Amino acid sequence: MSSNPPTKPFFLLSVHETAQHLETDPENGLQERAVAALQARDGPNELSGGGGVNPWSILAAQVFNAMMLVLIICLAVSFGIQSWIEGGVIAGVIFINVAVGFLQEYSSAKTMDSLRSLASPSAQVIRNGKSLAVPSPQVVVGDIVELKTGDVVPADLRLVSANNFETDEALLTGESLPVAKDVNAVWDDKSGEFDARDIGVGDRINMAYTSSTVTKGRATGIVVAIGMKTEIGAIAESLRGGDTLVRKVRKNDDGHAPWHRYVSAWGLTAWDMIGSFLGTNVGTPLQRTLSWLAIALFGIAGIFALFCFAANDWQTNKEIILYAIATGLAMIPASLVVVLTITLAGGTRAMVKRNVIVRKLDSLEALGAVTDICSDKTGTLTQGKMVCKSAWIPSRGTVLVGESNDPFNPTDGALSFTTESPSEQASEGEKGASPITTPAFELLQQHSTPLESLLNIASLCNVAKVFKGDEGWSARGDPTECAIQVFAHRFEWGRESLTEGDSPKWSLLKEYPFDSDLKRMSVIVSRLSDEKQFVFMKGAVERIIDACTQVQTADGLVPLDEEMERTVLANVEALAAQGLRVLGLAQKSWNSHQGEESSRAEVEEGMVLQGLVGLYDPPRPETQGAVRRCHHAGIQVHMLTGDHAATARAIALQVGILPRNMNTLSKAATDAMVMTAAQFDKLTDEQVDALPLLPLVVARCAPHTKVRMVDALHRRNAFCAMTGDGVNDSPSLKRADVGIAMGQNGSDVAKDASDIVLTDDNFASILNAIEEGRRMFDNIGKFCLHLLAGNVMQAFTLLVGLAFKDANNLSVFPLAPIEILWIIMITSSFPAMGLGAEVASPDILNRKPHNLKVGIFTRETLIDIVVIGCFGAACCLATFTFIVFAIGDGNLGIDSNNHIGDGSELVFRARSATFCCMTWICLLLAFEVMDTRRSFFRMKPKTPTPYTQFARDAWNNRFLFWSIMGGFFSVFPLIYIPGLNNIVMKHTVITWELAVPVVTVSCFIAMVEAWKLGKRVFFRRLARKAPKEEDDGLGGVFAAWRTTGLDSADATLV
Repeated sequence: MSSNPPTKPFFLLSVHETAQHLETDPENGLQERAVAALQARDGPNELSGGGGVNPWSILAAQVFNAMMLVLIICLAVSFGIQSWIEGGVIAGVIFINVAVGFLQEYSSAKTMDSLRSLASPSAQVIRNGKSLAVPSPQVVVGDIVELKTGDVVPADLRLVSANNFETDEALLTGESLPVAKDVNAVWDDKSGEFDARDIGVGDRINMAYTSSTVTKGRATGIVVAIGMKTEIGAIAESLRGGDTLVRKVRKNDDGHAPWHRYVSAWGLTAWDMIGSFLGTNVGTPLQRTLSWLAIALFGIAGIFALFCFAANDWQTNKEIILYAIATGLAMIPASLVVVLTITLAGGTRAMVKRNVIVRKLDSLEALGAVTDICSDKTGTLTQGKMVCKSAWIPSRGTVLVGESNDPFNPTDGALSFTTESPSEQASEGEKGASPITTPAFELLQQHSTPLESLLNIASLCNVAKVFKGDEGWSARGDPTECAIQVFAHRFEWGRESLTEGDSPKWSLLKEYPFDSDLKRMSVIVSRLSDEKQFVFMKGAVERIIDACTQVQTADGLVPLDEEMERTVLANVEALAAQGLRVLGLAQKSWNSHQGEESSRAEVEEGMVLQGLVGLYDPPRPETQGAVRRCHHAGIQVHMLTGDHAATARAIALQVGILPRNMNTLSKAATDAMVMTAAQFDKLTDEQVDALPLLPLVVARCAPHTKVRMVDALHRRNAFCAMTGDGVNDSPSLKRADVGIAMGQNGSDVAKDASDIVLTDDNFASILNAIEEGRRMFDNIGKFCLHLLAGNVMQAFTLLVGLAFKDANNLSVFPLAPIEILWIIMITSSFPAMGLGAEVASPDILNRKPHNLKVGIFTRETLIDIVVIGCFGAACCLATFTFIVFAIGDGNLGIDSNNHIGDGSELVFRARSATFCCMTWICLLLAFEVMDTRRSFFRMKPKTPTPYTQFARDAWNNRFLFWSIMGGFFSVFPLIYIPGLNNIVMKHTVITWELAVPVVTVSCFIAMVEAWKLGKRVFFRRLARKAPKEEDDGLGGVFAAWRTTGLDSADATLV
């Protein structure tokens, strides 16, 4: 078989030319020998590069980062001065950080990889003249594939035959309606101006493409491309090519560039690589902030180390170097990376229970910063399945269908009836007659002939199938026809019940399938009871009106004149204003002798309009509440959809994306809220940036429009999340700050470009993810405050301790290096992990997104770190000085940093007490930062048990509680086990001295509570000065629309 590409694209080749080039037989398919050879040559039919987990890249990411670099330098210095114990402990710290981070990241990556699935699990192919079902990865180029309604196309095909064949190519092209295929479609390539690239994928109607779904008919096709060589594979390949760090050289129009641009590109590339290594220009805002924090702390640690040398006359003996290392380490939150990784990994597990899979561990905390959500409509805000919501019978009234959670279930959703037409209901509003809920059988009794005529057309002029299987109700076929067929089934008027069984009532004589030019479908049927024949027709209203001459009304048949046409169109507009897609239904009697000899034009003339049906893609029941909660959380929701502007506007109003009092704004403002892609794309970037606000709804949206919207949001410093399911959504998913793919109906390419995946394709799950992201962000702020305040108190304690000089004029450790490392990695780490598991606060979705420029280190947090750190350092230094100078004789001994003896006993006892004080303060600080403003003893002011509520709050987080209890008692074996105390930890046994840290720790708690009381008073006064906002339907995220220049009568769009 030839491996060379054809001289021109396959869609320009005939079936014979395609089969000849690929050396296959359109009738009998490939031989088994050829299949084996092709599989060996081309590999499996699947996307490459998106699956599997590379453990080495994950391990490298854990080792090569700024925080780890600091620890590695300290390790090298410790071993360089032969301080084996300290060096061994630092090595253990590095190993724990790398091991835990690697295991958590690898586990998360494996979880996501296990969710990957092929677009089509199996394919029906013809080989050796036999029809076989084979796994989709085993399909090869040249295979003959058979397709039927409901199948997923396993590879790119050149169609050989097709019978009423349509495919849904929304995943590839974004087109919401199925595409009718024509095997014999040709393009004139003889003209010199013809370019095959001008024929878009959606216009190649003699082809079928990977991942598209067959919505109607049957077909066979020759496989012309598999895997990464398909149209979807080409998009996936282009997406993966955009992550290089190498800067491109900017060239002039003639293709050349001056030498200095090459130097600039090389310099910027080197800077990017260094930033990538240190983590300062990659990852989420929090990760970049922590990377810069590590670099800053490294610099501060270096300065503190110089203080140590300067305070000891620049001596470079082992003791001074160790003191410098201890002081430097005191400023490094070594356990921060481990705690952050474990906390985020715990968040991913929590998200799985809320129908969200986190593909990238860092995206979880980024969700808390989302200010804008750009959401697709179909399948995310809506159920992704058409529903017949209204049927207008001109001779009777309007049948309405109530809310339904299952669009395919004809028993779900109540039926009601009103004698008013849709236009009358729209004009009268609430003053009109209310629809009366009526069972289906009663409606048939009350409106027998007119309703039965409508149902006959809906059921028989329809090739969709609705059935009940083991897993409930389902439908197969075109979404529009499925919706109409479900409506007929509500009255037990399904196609199968009328045409099949022991006593069928109707038989199908001839079908004129839907034509994309005519935009209608017709059938000739025979009523078996009297052998009378009828023509039934359905289609776009304007095309149905063209074919009709009369309308069935309560007064009988009336001519379809201009006045009647205006009446019909008024009802069409009334239904469309509700976000419904409107179709017309018509019929007429037919004489049998005219049957086969008549043309379609003759069959489809002189029709009688029987009514209209309004179809819509119903919003998920929980969408409106989720959108409202997003608005309360300060998050703006944008709908980017391929639907018509009127439909998009109606759905957006229904789910709350547009304000309910939108009519109070000027026309210019309301027009700016809803734009079409054509209007938006005509604007230059400068004109888009000049718009006071970006549109809330963009209709008829194309893939590049979504990318432009994301870029426009970024230029406004917004942090946006983009949802999508199709291949056409992938570029915007990758460009967004948080890409959200659909797990059920999403393509592999979209998942590959995303950061998180929704397993239920539900917009409400996005809110779950944001809530979890905010919880994680809050908790990360809590344990960062906890860890960094501990670092500050340790560093200040050691810096002030430089003033304590022994008999050799060398500074004495108030805390030994091993004690510092123990507190950093053991004492503080586990409570910090417990803080990472704290539950969300009740008001977490009533706050605005946090400031991206500030991140977790707000002014309040930075002040808290310094103030609380100073409180702790003061208490520790008070403990040390009280024992040494107030109770003791002030003798600091000789070589008190290494050995007990030569007068060092007093220092070793004071160090034990100081170690207890520092350990207990760091532990109890975790309780205090559970709420950075409320008192730990009154975190729930309205509780019925005010005197014991603090104990309940402490007990609610079991991990945090036992971490603090375990850490509290862990000091005793470290103090009282011989050898471990004076050789490793550099302290000794104490007795009465334990009372001193008990007192100083109590003083620390009192100071922190007093500090939080001062903060509460300050913020209460600040809140009283804030203006109150009235709820007129245009508050919150909509308030800005009232204050823009668009809210004036003469305002115009750019």
